[in-house]
Amino acid sequence: MTGVVRVPVAMDTQRQRPVLTVIVEIGGTPILFETSDPDFLSMMESRYAGFLNPSASPTYKFKIQIATSVKPSDKDVQVSREGSVWFLERGDFRAMWDLRTRVGQVIQSLNPYSLDTVIRIVHSLLLAAQGGFLVHAASALRGGQGFLFAGVSGAGKTTLARLAPPDATVLTDEISYVRQDGDGYRAYGTPFAGELARVGENVSAPLAELYLLEQGPDNRIEPLEPLPAARALMRHILFFAHDEEMVKDVFDSVMTFVSSVRVSRLVFTPDERVWGLIR
Repeated sequence: MTGVVRVPVAMDTQRQRPVLTVIVEIGGTPILFETSDPDFLSMMESRYAGFLNPSASPTYKFKIQIATSVKPSDKDVQVSREGSVWFLERGDFRAMWDLRTRVGQVIQSLNPYSLDTVIRIVHSLLLAAQGGFLVHAASALRGGQGFLFAGVSGAGKTTLARLAPPDATVLTDEISYVRQDGDGYRAYGTPFAGELARVGENVSAPLAELYLLEQGPDNRIEPLEPLPAARALMRHILFFAHDEEMVKDVFDSVMTFVSSVRVSRLVFTPDERVWGLIR
């Protein structure tokens, strides 16, 4: 379901402006965002169209404050924790998030990509505690099953997404969302677009296989044993925190993943024939 709550739910006491809310649901986790800036709300509506669910009961809540003092930055993200509170910071945003109260605050520039980074960090932390992860990978749904295509920049993630046949649904060409689902795993669509500049579909499917991409003179699949598969997958996991406990959670998640999901090297020539192997 798409849409946005535009009725005032409170007042910004400093500026006496109505506070507006929007619920963004990615990977089955609805998060409510509050802002008193209507332009930023409109920006969020556009940025996360297809992933808005105003009828969901939010699991977490963030208050967003737009500040002209913070500017876009190419600095590395800093993520730290004190007790139950996480602190996230880059030149263009500062955020805190209390796991105990499930409430956070973001001070950022008028830039949707600042919030994009905050959302990615929050989901990476949530998934680490739940046995899942975000991974630099394209993903697609075909025949009721999900497939991941992981690789470094230039390996062919966007190419495979662009070549997807009509019976395949692209979940993302950039960052895939993976979480445990019973004895297996599930892949979810995300709004995090790569070179295609196209938001993924807000659907999910049981995950059948992870492919590690390598371009070559022909198309073939080479199954990998769990240990080399884990080493390769760790290079593509999206995780920002250096917290020892969380890093261990991510490592344990990867080891569990490769013991229950097929992982293969996909050597391919960049044309549509490669999709004949993906079923």
